[in-house]
Amino acid sequence: MDEITILQAEVLKVLASPRRLEILHRLADGPREVGRLAAELGASQPNISQHLAVMRTAGMVEAERDGREVRYRLTDPDVIRACDLMRCVLERRLSRLGQLALPAQHRAEAPAVETRPDPGARLLANARW
Repeated sequence: MDEITILQAEVLKVLASPRRLEILHRLADGPREVGRLAAELGASQPNISQHLAVMRTAGMVEAERDGREVRYRLTDPDVIRACDLMRCVLERRLSRLGQLALPAQHRAEAPAVETRPDPGARLLANARW
């Protein structure tokens, strides 16, 4: 197995936490202090700190001390682009499953599900293979 596959698996393990995904999405809007993240997410400061430590070890976030506060930010904004791509894949999957669950007569009558533009095309076009 190549090293990049192993690294990818490790990063995906870090992203397997819904709370960490919430943190990443907040940090996509700009750097945040631990206390502010905790307040925005309705979680305890120690819990958010633990998640940030895991994400920092994985190289997904970096910390900068500002007096007594520590401000975190994403190390690479493409992490959010990758998360958004997976979210679009899952939304399309749920839409297809929802269509399958409708009785046959209602499928033709069901309104088309509005989908967001697929960021995957742009992500793949900008990928460095």
